[in-house]
Amino acid sequence: MLKLLLCMIAAFLTAIAVLELRQQRLNLNFQTSRLHSEIEKRQGTLWNQQLQIAASTAPNAISKTIGSENLELTPTGPAGNDARKMMKEATTGGH
Repeated sequence: MLKLLLCMIAAFLTAIAVLELRQQRLNLNFQTSRLHSEIEKRQGTLWNQQLQIAASTAPNAISKTIGSENLELTPTGPAGNDARKMMKEATTGGH
């Protein structure tokens, strides 16, 4: 009778431990899913920001800004004739 009672208590404790481990696994899966969704959301935001930066720093956008603001820009470093010609073309729209 004592052996049966000890086996029943051991089985009960084992069942409780298994249920606790199952609950922990479910919680971890939920957290993993939530973090994965958050990463995807932030990655989408990052890609949108990179696209905006690329559009704003494209040569045609820079030329448009230079032309509309009437900025007088000069090269800051040594530039040959080719670089000056490219700057002039960029500010005049290639004409």
